[in-house]
This record gives sequence, structure tokens and C-alpha cells, in this order.
Amino acid sequence: MNSFRDLEIYQMAYKLAIKVHKMTMQLPQYEMYEQGSQVRRSTKSIKDNIAEGYGRRRYKNEFVRFLVFAHASSDEALSQLTMIDEIHFESKGLTDLISEYEILGKKLNKFLEYVEKNWNENL
Repeated sequence: MNSFRDLEIYQMAYKLAIKVHKMTMQLPQYEMYEQGSQVRRSTKSIKDNIAEGYGRRRYKNEFVRFLVFAHASSDEALSQLTMIDEIHFESKGLTDLISEYEILGKKLNKFLEYVEKNWNENL
């Protein structure tokens, strides 16, 4: 691994953040600055916390802390997407996106467990 960009969780978080950004541009105007803005921030926060944590990877506790932030933002995004789906898509339109965030959350959790148990701070 030469960069945070090499991490599968980062790549997935980045692609999903772009999907969410584009989806929110289709929301009603009044939602652009309410739930649309909130879900854009939480989804972008996932990739940013992975990147920042990776930059601190020499300090295992710091890396873990930022991965926890990323996982928390993933949970927030999932909550926001579920509500947006129910309100604006009648629980049909965002099923695939919600499923992808559930998968991302599981991958983040597995990577977090790996770092907690196996990370060598002397990398």
C-alpha cells in the first residue's frame, strides 16, 4: 500500500460519495440545503476520515480513531439515505445505494478490526 487511494474502503467510499452527490441534485430544491446537504457531508466525511487516518497510520491509535469516525459517518449516511428514500423515493429508489452503504459499513468494521489487532506502527 503506497497511498490511502489503494485501500478498497477508500475507493468504495469515494465512488459512493459521488453517487450520493449526484442523487441529491435530483431532490426538491428545499431539500438541497437540508437533508441533501447533510447526506453529502456525511458521505464525503467517510472518505476523508479514511484518508486522514491513513496519513496517521504510524500511530495506530490515531489510525483507529479516524476509522471509527469513518464508520460513524457511514452509519449516519445510511440513516440519512433511508429517510430520504422513504420521503422522496417511496422506499424504492435508493435500495441499491443503501445496500452498498451497508456493505461499506461491514468492510469498514472488518478493516477497523484488522488494524486494531494486527497493525504494525513501524510501517
